[in-house]
Amino acid sequence: MTSEPPLTCTELLTTTRTVRRRLDLDREVDPELVKDCLRIALQAPNGNNRQNWRWILLTDQRIRAAVAEVYRAAFYDRNAQALARLDERPAGTRSVLTAARTLADRIHRVPVLVIPCLELAGGRLPEGNQAGLWASLLPAAWSYALAARSRGLVTAWTTVHLDREREVADLLGLPPTVRQGALLPTAYPSGTTFRPGPRMPLEEVLHHDGWQGGG
Repeated sequence: MTSEPPLTCTELLTTTRTVRRRLDLDREVDPELVKDCLRIALQAPNGNNRQNWRWILLTDQRIRAAVAEVYRAAFYDRNAQALARLDERPAGTRSVLTAARTLADRIHRVPVLVIPCLELAGGRLPEGNQAGLWASLLPAAWSYALAARSRGLVTAWTTVHLDREREVADLLGLPPTVRQGALLPTAYPSGTTFRPGPRMPLEEVLHHDGWQGGG
């Protein structure tokens, strides 16, 4: 059996998707492989090289189930009205919401959950613009997703659980100085075909030399 050729940089960047349905829930994932991906993630940029990111790796079934229960409650709290009128939604929105519900219902079975965090003085988020703060974590989290994809894994980027961030923190024994940034369910895929996602043309979102153009 021949192995699949490595992904080109363009393929990696354009086909790393949030995978909600096509997760192989019965295949185990070696935590050491996940750690290899996290080591790559640590090469991402971060402000003043403070490296105040912290990574929570969850593989224990009981802990994953407890986090999944909080995640599900947050998901249904957030989307109750939308789900009640799902048939009235546009096809694209309906597809995404249905896939998100599938993930919420099965997230306890995903073999690995990764939670990227920031450790902050006092645990308090600053007032006003927080772009610089989260720019010291979110690029690393995306690097993890790319590294996972390059090694045959898939991830789902989600932040639904942050509606109940304190509950998850209490479950995991996180100190009050630690704030969570995302949740990345990680598994092998149940399929092998991944395509670029539907996106608006660049011309519809690009503003050159100012908002109106022409400087």
